[in-house]
Amino acid sequence: MEEARNLRRTITGVVSSSKMEKSITVTVTRKIKHEKYGKFLTKSKRYHAHDEKNDAKAGDIVKIMETRPLSKLKRWRLLEIVERAK
Repeated sequence: MEEARNLRRTITGVVSSSKMEKSITVTVTRKIKHEKYGKFLTKSKRYHAHDEKNDAKAGDIVKIMETRPLSKLKRWRLLEIVERAK
């Protein structure tokens, strides 16, 4: 069972909101290179993740894991808090 769970996608991002009960919003930023001009662009995407213990606060760097649908928007859950906000 653990082997199958480890195959799920994990991503790292910054908690942008923790005002919901047992939920957080994680912003994941990535840099892509423009095909024609070669300029690096910063793209960001927001994910809603399940935080069972309400541990994460805004500004924390967290790792989230893909899971079954938990609500209309939540398909990710908090795996670990990598670094606390200062």
